[in-house]
Amino acid sequence: MNAILLIEDDLPLGTALARALRQAGYNATWVRRLVDAQKWITTNTFEAIVLDLGLPDGEGHVFLEELRAAHRDVPVIIASARDALSERLKGLDAGADDFLVKPFPVDELIARLRAVLRRHAGQSTNQWSVGNLVVEPSQKRVTQDGQVIELTPREYQLLLELVRRAHRWVPRETLMDALYREGDSVSANALEVVIHHLRRKLGNETIQTIRGVGYMIGGNR
Repeated sequence: MNAILLIEDDLPLGTALARALRQAGYNATWVRRLVDAQKWITTNTFEAIVLDLGLPDGEGHVFLEELRAAHRDVPVIIASARDALSERLKGLDAGADDFLVKPFPVDELIARLRAVLRRHAGQSTNQWSVGNLVVEPSQKRVTQDGQVIELTPREYQLLLELVRRAHRWVPRETLMDALYREGDSVSANALEVVIHHLRRKLGNETIQTIRGVGYMIGGNR
């Protein structure tokens, strides 16, 4: 039975969603605050998270960014009343796998949940594949067309961040947070230097850039 973490502060909606998830066969844990979500994530394993954005003790975007920065690859569906395009893009860029605008039919949430679980199962964290590129986190090994590519630790970490979010634009700030700790002495073009070295090893077309937006591997689907 797939374990699902539901983070929703609205009492009637949370009650209804938790009941629907359980009726659909999921082991649903419902919390109404981010601090409780953090506690559950620390001590339990979840196959997916359904996340509201406006919560009493914080912002869902920040929670999601911290989740991804900690290299937790659990699928996340944002379920929010914020319907502006900028909000949807912000959520997806933060690492969400899907964005559902409230109000929505419960059946649609269940269907989208099944879809993200299928995608995640098809691309196990044992191996990430994008085109001719394969990244194996357990061995920290990268191959391209079957040939092992030697990368520095920082190059590998950057590539892993991009491959985990393949086919989506990854903001520069997200990559910087993954590569450097607060307080590190980092030059203004440090990220661009790592990108340059990766392109030399993997091919110039492997990583795409949009100035002011970010980087992407794998192209748009």
